[in-house]
Amino acid sequence: MDKSRDIGAVFRALHTSADAFVIPNPWDVGTAKFLASLGFKALATTSAGYAFARGRPDGGIPFDEMIAHCKELVAATDLPVSADLENGKGDTPDSAAETVFAAEAAGLAGCSIEDFSGDETNAIYEFQHAVERVAAASEAARSLRRDFVLTARAENFLHDRSDLDDTIRRLRAFEEAGADVLYAPGLTSIDQVKAVCSALTKPVNILAVPGFSVRDLAEAGAKRISLGSKLTTAAFGAVEAAAREMLDEGTVDFSRKGTSFARLQALFSD
Repeated sequence: MDKSRDIGAVFRALHTSADAFVIPNPWDVGTAKFLASLGFKALATTSAGYAFARGRPDGGIPFDEMIAHCKELVAATDLPVSADLENGKGDTPDSAAETVFAAEAAGLAGCSIEDFSGDETNAIYEFQHAVERVAAASEAARSLRRDFVLTARAENFLHDRSDLDDTIRRLRAFEEAGADVLYAPGLTSIDQVKAVCSALTKPVNILAVPGFSVRDLAEAGAKRISLGSKLTTAAFGAVEAAAREMLDEGTVDFSRKGTSFARLQALFSD
């Protein structure tokens, strides 16, 4: 891909194609390059995945460090990269706008703004405040010289608020406020996915759910399917299983399942 092209426009076009697409979530430069080599059309960062890779909890990465991480991933491949920037630079609508400006400056094709406050004692922003933040971020995105895809996230289901009606209410308001893509992570059933997608007119991102295929989610109305921290936790799971094999069995048979050294050496030598 020619990097002089409008990467945001390339990313937006994926959301208007006939088929749903999967957007995986690398957590470092190596996984970004590896996933790009496998044929995905776009990448997205994972706040939890990057934090875990740095030995920190989700939410434990300062904004400026996360933006520096985003710059590394953008530079690693020619694919559009969208960023999970959590609640951004701060709580206010102005800070939501500043988040978009920082994301665009990092070379990102898009980013998400969520209504999780970062404080579990008062986890979800009040409705009107959440909408104002999305509206400010949307206005900032539209003011840019190039295209930029803004995703608005309603976080109820990740924070013990399994209120589908309120989630849909928020997503509809975010859509009206100018968000390009809507996202309610944590949905656990196809019926929930159908209810969210049918309530909206703009593309919907769905977090992949174990037991449901890409086809299942696409038929339920999803346009974009992301993995969140699932690849990262799968990698940690593979390391844990390998370690247990060595500690408990004294063998290294796990290494037969790994990507070959030669393949990675060739990929990263380009």
